[in-house]
Order: sequence, then C-alpha cells, then structure tokens
Amino acid sequence: MTFQTEPSHKHGTVSRSAIVLVNLGTPDAPTRSAVRRYLKQFLSDPRVVEIPKAIWWFILNLIILPFRSGQSAKKYASIWTEEGSPLRTYTAGQARQLHAALAARGHKDLTVAMAMRYGSPSLPEVLAKLKTDGCERILLLPAYPQYSGTTTGSIYDAVFQHYGSVRNIPELRFVRNYHDHEGYIRALRQSVLNHWEQHGRPDKLVMSFHGVPKRTLMLGDPYHCECLKTARLLAAALKLKPEQYVVSFQSRFGKAEWLQPYTAPTVIQLARDGVKRIDVICPGFISDCLETLEEISMEVRHDFISNGGQDFHYIPCLNAAPAWIGALAEIAEQHIIGWPTQLAPSEREQRKKDAETGRTAALQLGAAD
Repeated sequence: MTFQTEPSHKHGTVSRSAIVLVNLGTPDAPTRSAVRRYLKQFLSDPRVVEIPKAIWWFILNLIILPFRSGQSAKKYASIWTEEGSPLRTYTAGQARQLHAALAARGHKDLTVAMAMRYGSPSLPEVLAKLKTDGCERILLLPAYPQYSGTTTGSIYDAVFQHYGSVRNIPELRFVRNYHDHEGYIRALRQSVLNHWEQHGRPDKLVMSFHGVPKRTLMLGDPYHCECLKTARLLAAALKLKPEQYVVSFQSRFGKAEWLQPYTAPTVIQLARDGVKRIDVICPGFISDCLETLEEISMEVRHDFISNGGQDFHYIPCLNAAPAWIGALAEIAEQHIIGWPTQLAPSEREQRKKDAETGRTAALQLGAAD
C-alpha cells in the first residue's frame, strides 16, 4: 500500500473546520469530447449501474458513449450560459452564500467549499486542498435531499476511497439526508407560493423526482419512500388535496423498469384528460441542471402542449432562494455541533497564542520550521 505524501506540517497553525457541498457533476463544456469524459466517469460507477463489469464495459464503451455523447452535448449546449454549466454555477453560489449565512450566525472559523462527485472540481481534489489548508474537521453535505445508494452512497464511496491512501485522516461527518427537514420543506413551499403569486395556480401540481431502477427499491434503497415523504409534506404545507397534485419520476435510462409513474407519460395523459395547466417542480434537485432546464422545461413542456395542454409552468429549483440558503445553514449547523466554529475574539486569540507557544517549543526541540 502506498500512501499519499502529506503536506509539510507547519507548527503554530490553528486547525480549521470545513463543509463540502457535493453535487453530482457536469461536463466541463457542452462538447462531445467533454460530455464523453463526464459520462464515462459517471456511468462507470458501480453504484450507478449495477451490471456485471465485463458486460457493462462492452455496452458503455462500444454502444452508449459513441452514440449518446453527441446527443447529450447538444442538450447541454441548449442550457449552457456565459458563466458555464448552470449546475456548477448554482452550486458554487450556494457554497458562497452558505459560508456567508453561517458566518452571520457566528460560525466565522469555518471553510465552505464545493465539489462534484463526477467532473470538476473533483471531490478528492477538494479534500486534498482542505488538508493543505489545515482543515482537520470536515462535514460532507450532499446536494441530494433524499438518500439513495446511487447518489449519496456514491459520495461515501469516493470519500472512503480517497482517505484509504491518506495517513493523517481528518474527523469526518456526513449529512445522510434532509428530505423531511422543516427548513427544506419550508423553502420548497415558499418557492411554489412565490410562483403562484406571480402566475396564478395550476389545475395540477406535478412533483417530478429523478428516477432510479425499481430493482434498487426491491433491494432496500430508501429513495422511493423518501421522495414520497417529501411530496406528502410539501402537499400538506401547501394545503393541497390528493387530486391537486401528482408524484412522478423522470430521466429513465435503459430498458429496465424504473420507479413509476414516469413523468413524461404522466404529463401526456394529463393533457389528454383535459387538464389545461400544470406546474412542475423537481424537489429532488436543489440546483437547476440538464434534467430540469432541458428535460422538464423543454422536453416535457413540449409533450404537454403537443398533446392538448395549454399552459405549462416549470417552477425553478431552490438555487439561491434566501429561504433555502437559510435552511441549508440550519442543516449544516445541526451537524457541526461541538466543533470550534463560533469562537469569541478572545478565544480565537488564545488559540493563536497556544499554537504559537507550541511552535516555539517544537523549534527549540529541533523541529523544522
């Protein structure tokens, strides 16, 4: 076993705490080659695709990547902005605003960074930099409200794999889920009400979550149940009757059965049944991305209108909504209890003095500066 070289130790350094907001990932550019690299990393994760490795290698490299990369690149190009990938832009903004919100709550001795499970900035890269910066306590905060082995579980894998070759491992904490967190539900409710205040109410609210293979549910993955609980809590917060909303699952991939009902067929049926207006919200995504901006706001919109629907509204993800940033700070704060992130000026100064005293003692004993 070969361990990574540790960064040079600096005597007298005050240790810090950090939070890493981890999202799924995105290509570096809306090009065929960039999308191919991203898809290869994403679809090579055994958490994402549970097919025997040899069989899947053939399917992925000889069928999926050659044909899907170009198609996906066109879709990414349709949502790309001057700042780049919407998902990366929104996630970076959330990390900055989370840092500011926590600082306003008194957590001034805290670093907040963002990382991507696939693509850049990569999780190992961010964790290595935090070590160099002297962070000895790290909270991993997934951008997935509902837990699934295909998403949050994969973050755990990446973190453990990274630290498997590290000698000096920091204290680690993980946020597993927040699908029923009061602040998260409150932020979703506010987002919907803000939209309705501007545009009026729909005939039906569609809550569309990202799909996963049905097999994962049968094998014990709690994702489906957590999605339904989020939907139930949001409906209750909005005082909706059962006939006023529907829950569905999008982004099906391959021929296997996934969680149902599927979003596109559901929306088409609503239009054919005479429903004139629907609003669609995607509570499983905290940042707008390809699956919301292209799949829902473009493709599903077209499905609804072309089958007789008249008015389609996509309600954006929480993104930088103040209520959501406040909720994100609440979630983070609940998981950093006990860490020295709220030091009074006198305590902070004393820690610096103690560190300097330790440095002086180490140098007197012959340690390198």
